[in-house]
Amino acid sequence: MPLPETIAMRFTEEDAGYVTVRPVVKQVFRLPELVDMVLSVTGKNVLRVQQIFRAGTVVYNGFRYRWEGFSTEISELTALLAPYPDDDPSRPFDPAAATSLSLEIAGGTQRSLIELTRHEASAKRFLHTRSPWEILVSTVQSTPPHYETYSHAHRADLYRLNLPPQAALALRNETLDASPRVLRKRLAGLRPPSALLFFVPRTPPAGPESRS
Repeated sequence: MPLPETIAMRFTEEDAGYVTVRPVVKQVFRLPELVDMVLSVTGKNVLRVQQIFRAGTVVYNGFRYRWEGFSTEISELTALLAPYPDDDPSRPFDPAAATSLSLEIAGGTQRSLIELTRHEASAKRFLHTRSPWEILVSTVQSTPPHYETYSHAHRADLYRLNLPPQAALALRNETLDASPRVLRKRLAGLRPPSALLFFVPRTPPAGPESRS
C-alpha cells in the first residue's frame, strides 16, 4: 500500500497531568509536513518514525496531533527519509555561523532549556562593551564545543559545551549584568547553566524543500 500523500489531522493543546476540554482543530497535512514534524521529535530514526506513523499520534510544540495510523515498510521509510540531513561529526564548529543557542539548566528529569537567538541576545546594555551573545559565545575560545547531532527541529547542527559549576556561575552573572532590561527580565531567576548548546544551520541548503 503506497504512503498517503495527505493526512487528515486533529490536534489540541496538551496539558500533562490534567483532564481539560480543549477545542479540537482539524487540518490536512501533506506527507512532507508530517515527516518534518515527526523528525523534530524523533530525529532521523526510521524505527521511531515507523512506530509513530502506525500509532497515529505525536506531541509537538505543546500540541497533541492525531491521525488515522498507517503501516509502512522499513525500505519505503528509508527511501522517504534519505534526502533529510544526517548527523555529521566532521563538521567543525563555526561560532560566526551560529544563529541561536540554548542554556541547559540542570539535567535528567529536571532538565530545562532557555533558547536565545543571536538577534535578541546581541543588544548591548547601556555603557556595556559586550552583548550577552558575545559573552556567551566567548566561552568557546578556550574550549571548543563538541558535535552532538543534527537537530531537525532547528534544522541545524547542534554543538554542546559542558560548563563546570564555577565557570557557569561566573558566566550567568556576567550575562545577566550585560543584558538589557527586556532580556534581563526574561532571564530573571536564571540558575547557572550546566551546558551551552549552539545551533548552526547548514549552508547551502540540502534535502527536500531546503530542509537543512
